[in-house]
Amino acid sequence: MLKILSYPLTVLYLLLFGLFLVTFHPIQWICFNWFGYEAHRRSVAILNWFLMRSTTVLGTRYSFTNTHDIPTDRPLVIVTNHQSMNDIPAIIWYMRKYHPKFVSKKELGKGIPSVSYNLRHGGSVLIDRKDPKQALMAIASLGKYIEEHNRSAVIFPEGTRSRDGKPKPFKPMGLKTLLKKAPNALIVPISINNSWKLLKYGKFPMGLGVHVTFEVHQPIENSKDLDILLIQVEEVVKSGIKWKE
Repeated sequence: MLKILSYPLTVLYLLLFGLFLVTFHPIQWICFNWFGYEAHRRSVAILNWFLMRSTTVLGTRYSFTNTHDIPTDRPLVIVTNHQSMNDIPAIIWYMRKYHPKFVSKKELGKGIPSVSYNLRHGGSVLIDRKDPKQALMAIASLGKYIEEHNRSAVIFPEGTRSRDGKPKPFKPMGLKTLLKKAPNALIVPISINNSWKLLKYGKFPMGLGVHVTFEVHQPIENSKDLDILLIQVEEVVKSGIKWKE
């Protein structure tokens, strides 16, 4: 019965989602070209609040737990598991004061209203997964950018999203490159749960009544041997993922 109900509700959700993307595209353009970076950043944050709210028709709830005093005057590297594209609006909204930038696949850099514009102009980087050299160069440039401007880089070291919530092994090169190029960055591990349930039937229809949770862990200084540090960060992120065989 729930799956049957999810069909019309998913259509409504997609209409709302698309409406917000189309509406905010010119708003982003105006903010970026007329008022500059800060106005554009705020418009992106508000857009992502609306994108989160569009899932309300699916009965989706979000909980974001952060009990740590994370500074805004130094760069951050936000490391998290990845379960669906719905992870991203919540991170942008809840971490908005830290100016989150993303490592995204190049295919998202064109053709998607609002999303593509923000990825091209908001400080994020686009990588070609088939070209490791280009990908590492782009990630290195992001590391330099956050180091210079005291902003944050969000990276999903699993590479691709988990379709059943089971955490995947971290691929270390991208994260290691970020940390090398942003030596003053504070590492902020985050564990995401239940986001994958929004896509448990595939892309259509969407799952209903999902409670998506984000847990921010104790930040970690970028001060150890990188190989040891990456193992520690992976263990912390995975410690908060509620998954069973």
